[in-house]
Amino acid sequence: QVQLVESGGGLVQPGGSLRLSCAASGFTFRNYAMRWYRQAPGKERELVAGITNSNTTIADSVKGRFTISRDNAKNTVYLQMNNLKIEDTAVYYCSAFTSFPIKRQYWGQGTQVTVSS
Repeated sequence: QVQLVESGGGLVQPGGSLRLSCAASGFTFRNYAMRWYRQAPGKERELVAGITNSNTTIADSVKGRFTISRDNAKNTVYLQMNNLKIEDTAVYYCSAFTSFPIKRQYWGQGTQVTVSS
């Protein structure tokens, strides 16, 4: 049974930091690209960051503030979020993606991040 369990969300003041974690199970973690998405109220889901075993991608909206990393030994992906802004408020979702041998994408349940003074 595939599971992606996010943790680390919460309420933080502008300028603060949070680290999100996503623990994966039920599939071969190292074979999947891992992604973090977010969805703010009334907005479409947005890709924030992605990581494979060889490279990372970060959305322009968070570049320089967010960092994605993974630990294949722990089947976990992280999103370090620094200098948080009010507009970073959203539900953050972890996702696992592969296109070989067939396309598959799994999702976590999401964790709320609220940036407010």
